[in-house]
Amino acid sequence: MLLVIDVGNTETVLGVFDGGGALSAHWRLSSTIHRTADECRIMLKMWAGEKNLSFADIGGVVISSVVPMLTGIFVDMVKKTFSIEPLIISWETDTGLDIQIESPNTLGADRICNAVAGMARFGGPLVVVDFGTATTFDVIGENGAYLGGAIMLGLKTAAIELHRVAAMLPKVELVFPAHVIERNTETCMRSGIMWGTVAMIDGMIDKIMEEARWKSARIVGTGGLAAVIKQKSKRIECVEPYLTLEGMRLIYDRVAKQKKQGGKA
Repeated sequence: MLLVIDVGNTETVLGVFDGGGALSAHWRLSSTIHRTADECRIMLKMWAGEKNLSFADIGGVVISSVVPMLTGIFVDMVKKTFSIEPLIISWETDTGLDIQIESPNTLGADRICNAVAGMARFGGPLVVVDFGTATTFDVIGENGAYLGGAIMLGLKTAAIELHRVAAMLPKVELVFPAHVIERNTETCMRSGIMWGTVAMIDGMIDKIMEEARWKSARIVGTGGLAAVIKQKSKRIECVEPYLTLEGMRLIYDRVAKQKKQGGKA
């Protein structure tokens, strides 16, 4: 079995793929920098026990991280728990993705994984919209080239920041209000955040399509709130909640195959 660890700015997602490539279990924990390797090991052991999974069955581990301070903690946990050197995904990893941006070393590992999984499942041209701490757009050409994208505030981040910088504005739930034109402060905020996000997503997709000169492309959503936004979006076709984890599995399999064949990973 393969253990995948996706370390995000807000949450870390762990998953286990069985030998057939199916995601058999997954868990979430907060990405706090004060967490220790021992804490992570204890939590993983508890979760695995609930799913009747044995540590002895883990034959490989792959990590995608956008939080450098946590990367070392999970690497330490993996080495102590499984005596395995994990694969850490970066722009230098042999992913098969043709990255055509100016500074590939700045490209987040999660975005690389999304692009790899998206191309494998849907082909190109493709736009992956990931709803996380930030909302990211990954644009992949018909031939699999990673062309670039865009980054904006995520839904939760926008709501938190609006409350933080404006003393009179409350915290609000991230649910759609009945109308765009609302009549009290809370629902006005929900309108701006939720309907505003839909307008930005659909508008950004229109701009991407225009600039790339594409007549059609697959538009895929992933991340925690992708399903909520898809309900109102005219552009997002489908939601793949575990696209990042799937990309990690595909990259691990590719690197493992290269090593087995004596290639350079």
